[in-house]
Amino acid sequence: MNIQLNDNSLLKNQAYIDGHWVDGDSGSTFEVLNPATGEVLANVSSVGVTETKRAITAAQVAMESWKALDAKARSQVLEQWHQLILDNQEDLAILMTAEQGKPLAESRGEVLYGASFLKWFAEEGKRVYGDVLPSSNDRRSIVIKQPVGVVGAITPWNFPNAMITRKAGPALAVGCAIVLKPAAETPLSALALADLAERAGVPAGLFSVLPSRSAAEVGGEMTSNPTVKKVTFTGSTAVGKLLMKQCADTVKRTSMELGGNAPVIIFDDADLDKAVAGALASKYRNAGQTCICANRLLVQEGIYDAFVEKFSAAVQQFHMGNGLENGVNLGPIITEKAVADIHQKVEAAIEDGATVVTGGKVSELGPHFYEPTVITNATPDMRLFKEEIFGPVAPVFKFSTEQEAISLANNTEFGLASYIYTQDIGRIWRVSEGVDYGMVGVNETAISSEIIPFGGVKESGQGREGSKYGLDDYLETKYICMGGI
Repeated sequence: MNIQLNDNSLLKNQAYIDGHWVDGDSGSTFEVLNPATGEVLANVSSVGVTETKRAITAAQVAMESWKALDAKARSQVLEQWHQLILDNQEDLAILMTAEQGKPLAESRGEVLYGASFLKWFAEEGKRVYGDVLPSSNDRRSIVIKQPVGVVGAITPWNFPNAMITRKAGPALAVGCAIVLKPAAETPLSALALADLAERAGVPAGLFSVLPSRSAAEVGGEMTSNPTVKKVTFTGSTAVGKLLMKQCADTVKRTSMELGGNAPVIIFDDADLDKAVAGALASKYRNAGQTCICANRLLVQEGIYDAFVEKFSAAVQQFHMGNGLENGVNLGPIITEKAVADIHQKVEAAIEDGATVVTGGKVSELGPHFYEPTVITNATPDMRLFKEEIFGPVAPVFKFSTEQEAISLANNTEFGLASYIYTQDIGRIWRVSEGVDYGMVGVNETAISSEIIPFGGVKESGQGREGSKYGLDDYLETKYICMGGI
């Protein structure tokens, strides 16, 4: 790998199972590539069913003593893990940019974002409260909370650090063990986190990382193994549905953070400059490869032309390239297949009458780069309206009335994030309550943090991550009736 880390021991290429760095039983490996250059960063061990079973068994054993610790003791380990991540921020950011592609500044931000979940849940884990319920005569009714059990976690390539800590933080804080399968495109970030967890004192077996070229093998064992009591997944709706079906046979708890189709609704009375800046930040972060990024810009007809002019001018200022280079603020797309899918959506829109204002093609930089694109004259029957784009393409749709905007926003099976720009306080309440989304940003698109309940409705998933509510998905509620008092 032609990049230099301060601590080269953070670059791992083996699985981490039961506190040991091991090769897969088959000896097979897979390549991890830098999407900006095509360079092979590492050949990483690929595990399968047998290694997954071992990790799950080890997790069950490790959890017995871990859950018996008091919450403060668990908190201290998470605090140490948090601090080690901060101490190694630059190396973790370099690894992330190398394997995922996002600009280094974004990677540094994600490392801090990821660490924040460990800090947050180190504290929230001390606040798992029960109840004494009002009872009659000689009985007392008590409610306690206990860890759900071994957790199987499957995380995506677009946020290869934070999506891990957002799951591991609450799971470990309340006494669970976690077995993780990171995305095959970005395992290096996960393995580096495992190394730091080990240094922090996370007990052997409590947190295993299973890189694999076969998601079906590892995921299939997680969903079928009765020792696993919960599966948490961040990724596509199609895969989430499959995992939920597989979990049904053993009636596992599930948390699913799935696809999105986020609208940004910009009304005539909006602060135009703020709306442009917010839409830019939301749409082009991570080259549009986020589940909550702006997928549809819905602009009221009175400011439509002015918005398009300002927005397009700003888009043309992006500097696209290798995220490790200075000045780059738009990186590559994760695979050539993803680029092809983005371009097909754009071409289909053009055929249906849309206009490309800027961009609209694969960049001369290489097959992993797609030009930041703005499209006007977009209509609701286009693929760009119905499907998640997951790329740097911004279709701008025109609407007339408030109710039309709400109807357009809700005209999708997804319901993760949505955004509104207006100065009308009544409209803020009406539209916020009227859109069918788990999260609404009002005059703001930077809505995510460790303190908020992240999650969606409809086919965007179930459960919430982060905030005080983020513990609930890793806890079981037990009722104890005490008689004869």
